[in-house]
Amino acid sequence: MTDKYCVFGNPIGHSKSPVIHAAFARQTGEDIEYKAILASLEGFADAVDAFIAAGGRGANVTVPFKQEAFQLVTRLTARAELAGAANTLLFDGDEVIGDNTDGVGLIRDITVNLAQPITGKRVLLLGAGGAARGVIGPLLDERPSALVISNRTESKTHVLVDHFTHLGPVSGCDLPDLAGKTFDIVINATSASLHGTMPALPEGIFAPGSLAYKMMYGLGDTPYRIFAREQGAAVISEGLGMLLEQAAESFYVWRGVRPGIAPVMELLQKA
Repeated sequence: MTDKYCVFGNPIGHSKSPVIHAAFARQTGEDIEYKAILASLEGFADAVDAFIAAGGRGANVTVPFKQEAFQLVTRLTARAELAGAANTLLFDGDEVIGDNTDGVGLIRDITVNLAQPITGKRVLLLGAGGAARGVIGPLLDERPSALVISNRTESKTHVLVDHFTHLGPVSGCDLPDLAGKTFDIVINATSASLHGTMPALPEGIFAPGSLAYKMMYGLGDTPYRIFAREQGAAVISEGLGMLLEQAAESFYVWRGVRPGIAPVMELLQKA
């Protein structure tokens, strides 16, 4: 019997997850069906309940539901509990188990696929939503010299700093206060790119040899990519590797089999 999985989001039309998980299933021989579900902004919990009732075995969760998913679950993995957000759900009888694979995906992509060390680097993380929450702990595990979180809403930034300060050198500031500061790695974890915009960043934040990374995958010259290139970032990534790595980790959580991302990377790049 084919097992059912999905991704919930709003918007969701841009999602590559159905293509990715179909490729993972072919690669591993797992019998699954995977689709994208547009949940209304007020109806996420109802959408999850309906999917479970229809035989759903697990789900991914994307913008803007990761923190709501965290509240919905009956049990959390350690990494989801630390993040305060869930992007992977496993339905096991009456239990809804919440996990977070974003951090694993980001770190693997930066340190392995892009061969960019994080240890000892000055890192700027833009955004304070569920996507940002999922990667702060794993970033601090890599022992950067500093991790600065910046978001347009100051209160959200300070909540995150207070939550993670026991793990390492993390601080926060407003976007205008970034003026005069430089970073070796700048990670855009905001959802602005989904709307064709970017945070209002000051010039000069990219240090020589820096990495500009956007977690929300998108093709073409996005505003963030254009800004990073004009500001002299040495390496620019749109986050396709993270998308695949976190998906592979979710697949492993559900099926106990870890697919390789290289053939799926090639498939998406050709497409």
